[in-house]
Amino acid sequence: MRFSWFAFALFSLAALLACGGITSHTYIKVGEQFVLGGWQRGTFRVKARNSGPVPVSVAERRTSGAVQERGRLEPGQDAALACGAGSALLMRNLGDRTAEIDAKITGDASFSMGMTQEALK
Repeated sequence: MRFSWFAFALFSLAALLACGGITSHTYIKVGEQFVLGGWQRGTFRVKARNSGPVPVSVAERRTSGAVQERGRLEPGQDAALACGAGSALLMRNLGDRTAEIDAKITGDASFSMGMTQEALK
C-alpha cells in the first residue's frame, strides 16, 4: 500500500509539471527579435509582460510566412496571446537598450518548439 501512494504522488507531480508550461525571462538585444515557436504541432498561448525599459512589438509569423502584427507592449504592460500550430511569435526590441520579457507559455509548449534570437532586417 505504501508503494502505491508513492507511485500516485510521483505520477501526480509529473502530471502537474507537464501541464505547467514553460516560464521564461528573456533578454532581447538592440536590433534583434526573439522568436518563439515555429516547429510545434499544436497551438500555444503566451502570457507576456514587458519587464524591461523599452517597448516591444509583437507579431505572429504563420506557417505560410505571412506576418501579422499583434500589437505593442510598453514597459510594464501585459498581454495574453495565442498562436496557431506551426506559427511563431516574434517579439521585436523597439528601443536603444536591451528589452526584457517575462512569459508563461502553455499549450503545445516544449523546448522543441523553438526559441531563438534573430537580427532585424
